[in-house]
Amino acid sequence: MQITEDNFIEELKKGNEKALEYVIDNYGWILKTVIKKHLRYLPDYYEECLNDCLMSIWTNIGYYDSQKSSFKNWVGGVAKYKSINYVRKYLRDLEKENIEDIAVSAEDNALKAVLSKEISQETERMLKCLSEEDRKIFMKLYFEDKSMDEISCDTGLAKPVLYNRLSRGKKKMRKVFELKGGLGQ
Repeated sequence: MQITEDNFIEELKKGNEKALEYVIDNYGWILKTVIKKHLRYLPDYYEECLNDCLMSIWTNIGYYDSQKSSFKNWVGGVAKYKSINYVRKYLRDLEKENIEDIAVSAEDNALKAVLSKEISQETERMLKCLSEEDRKIFMKLYFEDKSMDEISCDTGLAKPVLYNRLSRGKKKMRKVFELKGGLGQ
């Protein structure tokens, strides 16, 4: 069977490996561009991230909805979030290394600072679409690692209200960044 722009998504869903080859040939440039943008300081992670992206497309194609975004944007989103996860993984691994076992170079510290700043800017950009109160709730839960009980006490809001605000906030962020063509653009 000939794989074309009209049938490759359906063929991917059926598990046809030729459709994945089609994705690599026709959309691989998007993956490479996005990965290089986010992992420019971590070239050792590039190949692994690219393979992870392809595996994610292969296993999660059932979640792609052509009504919500183009395949090009969806692939770009997969690459962006996988790349960000690799940056986070690198930062976690760097944190876990024992200072007695290695001498952290000034270059590693500089790289860590640059990557942390990039993640902070991206997070700030995502949270901007929320109200000040919702931003505080997200920050407390996801960055300060507070429990829902603690946030409820801090804000005076009941837990069901907090869950509702979190759900709406996530939905709003997805909608805002989907309309803008994804975070990477």
